[in-house]
Amino acid sequence: MDHRSPRTSELLSAIVTAHSAERIGVGEVVHALRNRAFGLSILLLGLPNCLPMPPGLPVICGILLCLVGGQMVVGRDELWLPRWLANRTISRALLERIVNGSLKWIRRFESYSRPRLHYFSSPSARFVLGGLVVVLGLLLLLPIPIFGNLPPGIAVAILGLGLVERDGAFIFAGVVATLVSLGVMGLLSWMLFQGALAVI
Repeated sequence: MDHRSPRTSELLSAIVTAHSAERIGVGEVVHALRNRAFGLSILLLGLPNCLPMPPGLPVICGILLCLVGGQMVVGRDELWLPRWLANRTISRALLERIVNGSLKWIRRFESYSRPRLHYFSSPSARFVLGGLVVVLGLLLLLPIPIFGNLPPGIAVAILGLGLVERDGAFIFAGVVATLVSLGVMGLLSWMLFQGALAVI
């Protein structure tokens, strides 16, 4: 089966429309992602940090990204979730807000995306990419106020899209965005530290 059929936007829309209950199990969402669980999980965990979302959500996304990235590092083929996490539920309204708020940008991405630069989506590259996902997850755990979660969130979303579509060009762009995020977050952390020293 063509890895882009259905397209990412279609699969994300189907996840929302397939559930009528007010709350959806995390395990159900991962199961619905089919053979693209890693890439789409990374994408779904990055998107909330690119949109206005409730406080505390970046921390949850960061922890889950560390879990996903760690499994990529050890070479797992299927995404595993601990039972306590798979049984947790999320609001259907929140999931719908995340998906609908990002569909326009995802569809724009899909119009340019195609499988290329296959090395960046190869099994050997997954080790490095998994490590970067863990780093981005840790960055989301930092208590940076206001827009502190935006740089790593954007990098996560770009990496997720590239992995889902097996587009090495976008994966490389995600790697660059990760390096930029490290620089930005380092600068913001230093400014907060200097501000705290000035207050003391």
